[in-house]
Amino acid sequence: MNQPRPTTLAAGLATAIAILLTSFPACTASAQSGAGIPSSLITPDKVELRIGTLEFKDGVPTVATAAKVRDTLDFTRALNAYNNSFRGASALAIARGFQSIGADDNSVLLFSDLMDAHSLFLTANADTVYYLSVVNLEKGPMVIEQPPMGLGTINDMWFSWIIDVGFPGPDRGEGGRYLLVPPGYDGPLPEGGFYVAHSQTRRVLYAARSFLVNDDPRPAVENIRKHLKIYPYTPGGVGTSIATALEGTVRLEKNPPIPETRFIEGTGKSFNTIPPGDYGFFELINENVQQEPATSYDVELAGQLAAIGIAHGKPFNPDARMKQILTEAAAVGNAAGRVLNWRYAAVHPDWAYYPGSQWGSMLWEGGAFFETPPPISPTGARTLDSRTAFYYGYTLDSPGMIMRIPEVGSQYLMGFLDAEGDPFDGAKTYKVTLPQGIPARAFWSFTLYDNQTRSMLQTPQRYPRAGSQGYPSPAAVAGADGSTTVYFGPTQPAGVARGNWIQTDPKKGWFTILRLYSPLPPFFDKSWRLGEIERVK
Repeated sequence: MNQPRPTTLAAGLATAIAILLTSFPACTASAQSGAGIPSSLITPDKVELRIGTLEFKDGVPTVATAAKVRDTLDFTRALNAYNNSFRGASALAIARGFQSIGADDNSVLLFSDLMDAHSLFLTANADTVYYLSVVNLEKGPMVIEQPPMGLGTINDMWFSWIIDVGFPGPDRGEGGRYLLVPPGYDGPLPEGGFYVAHSQTRRVLYAARSFLVNDDPRPAVENIRKHLKIYPYTPGGVGTSIATALEGTVRLEKNPPIPETRFIEGTGKSFNTIPPGDYGFFELINENVQQEPATSYDVELAGQLAAIGIAHGKPFNPDARMKQILTEAAAVGNAAGRVLNWRYAAVHPDWAYYPGSQWGSMLWEGGAFFETPPPISPTGARTLDSRTAFYYGYTLDSPGMIMRIPEVGSQYLMGFLDAEGDPFDGAKTYKVTLPQGIPARAFWSFTLYDNQTRSMLQTPQRYPRAGSQGYPSPAAVAGADGSTTVYFGPTQPAGVARGNWIQTDPKKGWFTILRLYSPLPPFFDKSWRLGEIERVK
């Protein structure tokens, strides 16, 4: 094969390089001169949006547009703050409600004859003996001696779960001593003898209940009064060994006498534990922010609150413009809570428990921590709508409410609309049928709630419930086929047993919750399906 001469090869290479060097600048210049600015980067002089018309001059907003956008930012942050901090306002509203009837910190509000419709308390029940307390940790750790045969939970003042007590807790219903440690505490703690739990807030909500014994609340009340104690922890006392004291880190102390528990009777008393749905909401949440450490809630929520003038250690003094924005945000936030409960199917049809059913629960999406319910792995994303819906209508938080474990805890199905998708009319009569084999080892019940207050419906019946217990109303009676039908209406239908009827108010709407205590497998695998609530025509 003939090879080109070196001089020819060099000449060809030089020519190629010369062509590249002369062509490249020309191509670059052409690309620069021919390229336009993408339209997505251009701000038009006028933009029509849901908030109105925004005007710009070559991308610069006018003074009027700047004011409109500022109002929109403030409204958006206020709405987010309302929905995301409702839990904190609700927790403080509970504490204030207790105080209004004399149940101060560390005392116990006891419902010896069950909670009835006199109280304004988000979706409480008339089935169990409640005993509740706001425990103050400002002076140091506090001890709660949990009675046996109880079940409950302890939340901080943002409804963040701290620990369960009783059957779902580490004492497993045997009773035991719980030590609640305040934020920032660096003193000695016991080596044993206590279930130790740490709080991010200086006060906590202790909420527990006990079941009736043979349809009688008195044995549960006697057990609570005998065993429930709340008192300060003594460092170096019981729970600290001599060997530890010899190390010099703590001095041995003798436990002082346990003070007598102060019980306040709650049955029949009228008090309010529900946050306001107007501008007053923001005053309430500001009170909680000032009382608790700035680190007790997440930085994102702290930023939302700070953006509307609510910050720990600073006065909250909104001007007239901001008050109007906060008032409107509260109104929309209140509406959001109602849409996500009564009309959840329009936003989250997946909250329905059965296909094509009006029975649902937001907890099956979010779980107790509003990520994903166990045993599904957490997604790492907060389910904001489920959290908003839950705290708008319900109080306190515990994994026990959503555990997929048969015979443990309790399960709930909420019914806001009838079989046709219409809200319930207190002047009309409805019925629902529970098929044979209701999957509750302990007992089951329906309770009716007022649409406005989300509290038990007030009627001459006083206890608006029906179920398998024979107190405070007679037990529901099953039919010949083993199924049980419950009626809801202003008057007792002819031929219907008293225990199978819950009275309604002709002037008020209502919704209901089915509670299954110690639920059984047919509930979880849905082989047992609750009937829809149908209007009796």
